Amino acid sequence: MSKSISQETQDVLIERQDELEVPGSQVELDADIAEAAGAFEEDALTEDEALDSAIDVNNEQ
Repeated sequence: MSKSISQETQDVLIERQDELEVPGSQVELDADIAEAAGAFEEDALTEDEALDSAIDVNNEQ
């Protein structure tokens, strides 16, 4: 984890670590704790990136 998080948040993450490591499992966490764990990292394409990646099928023929 790159940013500093509270001791309480660290304790919760350590306590729930086994649950968090099960692929496909759904673990309920407070929003602050989930954010500290990296659950809300934005990695979506920007609008410009999406437009640049679009394929014009009609002009490809």
